[in-house]
Amino acid sequence: MFSYKFLTSLGLSVLLCTSVYAGKKQFSMDEAVLGIGGPLAPQSLKQSAWQPGTHNLWFSANKGEVWVSMDAATTKADTVLRLAQMNSQLKLSLHALPALKWIDKDYVYFVNNRSLYRGLLTATGFNWELWTVMPEGAENITVDKSMRIAYTVANNLYLAYRSENGTMQHDPITAEVNAGIVNGQSVHRDEFGIDHGIFFSPGGHALAYYRMDQRMVSDYPIIRWGTTPAKAETIKYPMAGGVSHEVTLHVYFPSSKRDVTLQTGMPKDQYLTGVSWSPDEQFIFIGILNRDQNHLWLNQYRADNGAFVKTLFEETSTKYVHPTHGLTFVQGSKDKFIWWSEKDGYEHLYLYGTDGKLIKKLTEGKWVVNELIGEDKKAGTLIITASKESPLCKNIYTLSLSSAGISRLDKGEGMHMANCSEDGKYVLDVYSGKGIPKKTVLRNTENNIAKTLITSADPLADYDRPLIKDITLKASDNTPLYGKLILPTNFDSTRKYPVIVYLYNGPNVQLIHNSFPESGNLWYEYMAQHGYIVFSMDGRGSWNRGLDFEQASFRKLGTVEMEDQLKGVEYLKSLPYVDANRMGVHGWSFGGFMTTSLMLRYPDVFKCAVAGGPVMDWKMYEIMYTERYMDDPKTNAEGYEEANLLSKVNKLKGKLLLIHGTDDNTVVWQHSINFIKKCVDEGVQVDYFVYPGYEHNVRGKDRVHLMQKITDYFDEYLKR
Repeated sequence: MFSYKFLTSLGLSVLLCTSVYAGKKQFSMDEAVLGIGGPLAPQSLKQSAWQPGTHNLWFSANKGEVWVSMDAATTKADTVLRLAQMNSQLKLSLHALPALKWIDKDYVYFVNNRSLYRGLLTATGFNWELWTVMPEGAENITVDKSMRIAYTVANNLYLAYRSENGTMQHDPITAEVNAGIVNGQSVHRDEFGIDHGIFFSPGGHALAYYRMDQRMVSDYPIIRWGTTPAKAETIKYPMAGGVSHEVTLHVYFPSSKRDVTLQTGMPKDQYLTGVSWSPDEQFIFIGILNRDQNHLWLNQYRADNGAFVKTLFEETSTKYVHPTHGLTFVQGSKDKFIWWSEKDGYEHLYLYGTDGKLIKKLTEGKWVVNELIGEDKKAGTLIITASKESPLCKNIYTLSLSSAGISRLDKGEGMHMANCSEDGKYVLDVYSGKGIPKKTVLRNTENNIAKTLITSADPLADYDRPLIKDITLKASDNTPLYGKLILPTNFDSTRKYPVIVYLYNGPNVQLIHNSFPESGNLWYEYMAQHGYIVFSMDGRGSWNRGLDFEQASFRKLGTVEMEDQLKGVEYLKSLPYVDANRMGVHGWSFGGFMTTSLMLRYPDVFKCAVAGGPVMDWKMYEIMYTERYMDDPKTNAEGYEEANLLSKVNKLKGKLLLIHGTDDNTVVWQHSINFIKKCVDEGVQVDYFVYPGYEHNVRGKDRVHLMQKITDYFDEYLKR
């Protein structure tokens, strides 16, 4: 065994002994793009996870060579797993510990290539075995504490389990021949908080799964350029106003191999959200959302025969209802659950009974609950994170289920990431903020005693960093808008500097936080080192400010958002050191749409721009997202046309570079291809660059190439 002092020597000593340089360093492009997630990342615990049913916090150390278990009460720790021993036992040659996941209190597993390995924790360490080899093409691997493994191959769902004779059996649950019917995968284009399609029951006696029928959805070709000749891969892409897919929920019982379809009713293109099991495995709850997304029914169904039981309650809106969470049942109760809702204007938590009656509102106020982390059953409290102090921060709170009283658990302003033990008694709090690269603190929720495990030194201390100012502006309706102004290094207020505005300003995204690095992005700081002012701001339509703020853009995406961004431009022009004739703008995805919109609808503002993966015509974007914010094209023709950039190509005056991934299946490549065609038709010159083989984002080492391309473009047109 070793004490907490070992952890200190393991992590802190490395960071406290920083080198001293005679002068401050400049970021390389590699460091600016990849550094904060790699060599320049602040020190923290790696692969930290709570062992189920215990107060033991596990983490990897020694560059992934050991796995350590720490007792939260004493902070004493043991090295329980060594990579060399695991490699020897399994005859592997891994260079670092893989991502180890707990199944239950005693078992962990990991996946290496197609092999699934399982480790049993004993008094002397782990005993490892090759659990099973997954078939070629296995995806969506879901391991249950019942020791059953569900997974998909192509469009079908399978279940692996230990048979009576001790061998691993792999049984098909579905046998769809038509590729247009997909089982066990995420549905509705990953909207509504959906990120998987397999739902084991609490006791593992059954599993629910999505079945998505896409046969009626239009085919869309994605060209794969990695072979000669290139190959067309057909996907199903439901565009706004078009025919959508049809989803049902099934329940499979392994013991009887019986499959049940839940009777979720009509119309078939409704959305099935928030799938949740009751603790006794007798019922399934689904948030049924109509295609117009303005009416939600929380329905209860019998798991054994799929019959509809009742509607617990309904939520409606004149704009949209946006469910993103399932039910969380109170520990030890089968008839009380926590429900997330924005019905009062902000995302809050409500305690309901399964009779559909509201027991109490647990949180309220003009702020947003961000996460439900866990529950302390003994204390009768929930552990949550919320933006209660400021929309720029995220803090940790305990919330009483009986009185609905709320108490802040953490200390320090900034963005707190929380992970709690299964019983909610201990919380691992990892946070950063202004002047705080990263701090890792272990907190006891019952007595509020905290122990600091790691205080990271500043990994950017040796770099020439710019002055960063927090900015608050006012929208036309007097709503505060938060932004950051990043001044060039060696700033001289008597000079005039070029400006780059970086933006997104779309739904579900917030750029401006109180976090490290304070700029939000080291590429901004790289540009500041090279003589640019960088400005970024969240306008109305973005996330974490409540419904009025987000829904300001309803039925007119890109209009109110541009008004707010132009408030930022007005502010920049008021600064004596800003060269208003050398302003550029850059954004990706919705930010690419915003960038192109500004260049076409306000052509005299920016000299040049770079738009990545931009939506050009919302009628060509996916149904679930677009119809939530824009309604159907037939009922909002004026709004769609106002946002249509293909009809405004001839307004372009400045220099515009468009960038797109050839394999983009989110904002399909045709958006920018159609834009180029319109430019040719209109005699308008535009610059263009593609990334072969990339989907919606360019990641990894090639992102350095992307950001160099963007930087060179601004250098060419803003430094003249």
